[in-house]
Amino acid sequence: MNRHHPILVIGGTGKTGRRVAAKLAAAGHVVRATSRSGPFVFDWNDPAGWAAILQGVQAAYVTYQPDLAVPGSEAAIAAFTKQAAVAGIRHLVLLSGRGEPEAAACEAIVQGSGLHWTILRANWFMQNFSETFFVEGIRAGELALPAVDIPEPFIDADDIADVAVAALTDIGHTGQVYELSGPRALTFAEAVAEIAAATGREIRFSPVPIDAFAEGLRAYGLPEDMIALVRYLFTTVLDGRNSETRDGVLRALGRAPRDFADYAQGAAGVWAPALRAAQG
Repeated sequence: MNRHHPILVIGGTGKTGRRVAAKLAAAGHVVRATSRSGPFVFDWNDPAGWAAILQGVQAAYVTYQPDLAVPGSEAAIAAFTKQAAVAGIRHLVLLSGRGEPEAAACEAIVQGSGLHWTILRANWFMQNFSETFFVEGIRAGELALPAVDIPEPFIDADDIADVAVAALTDIGHTGQVYELSGPRALTFAEAVAEIAAATGREIRFSPVPIDAFAEGLRAYGLPEDMIALVRYLFTTVLDGRNSETRDGVLRALGRAPRDFADYAQGAAGVWAPALRAAQG
């Protein structure tokens, strides 16, 4: 890839997007990281504004907000892919979701675009525990979720970013579908126990009915479309379909993915100070 042509990162302030942008910049690439405000504005609901963002770009990391599983994603990905081809983009790297039929439909659009492509299929992020509303419960000493006793091989967002950077900068990843997961599967209760061990504090996991959880999210101020997505992820996708680990990180990078225990140790400072205050 030509380092003088910008690489587009859609969702440049998101969990994976900001990591991809930072890693590309550190490697000397010109990065055009988008957000809904800032120097490079991108809005999935405003296709008229896409042409300026796509101009001169050679490759793009594509994340759809909030998730490819939501209604309207297929039409948006189709429109974006068409504009990308017209703009002369050579390579699209799409962040997709494991076990989501709607995401698979979006993948097919990219794969049939005539452009070079790489698909990254990921399941639940480790960073959901440290960079979303999960944080408040953990800091308070109790995380209540509608999670059933089904293991999930949580993936580190930094591993996703490393694979994305490799795919964006090395033509050898063209045409690859990488299913990304962590090295072992944990239930949400087991993940909370790992966090407790890392912080040296007692943290409880409490399962709650999905309807009660949805009401709590509503009271928290989460928009209805996001509540519907969370309900879908907890009741439909979290059914065991993604429990088996995958070798995508190893295939793409030649190394094992990061373990949840290592992630928890590294993120312990996010949770520990408030826990000390809460538990006196």
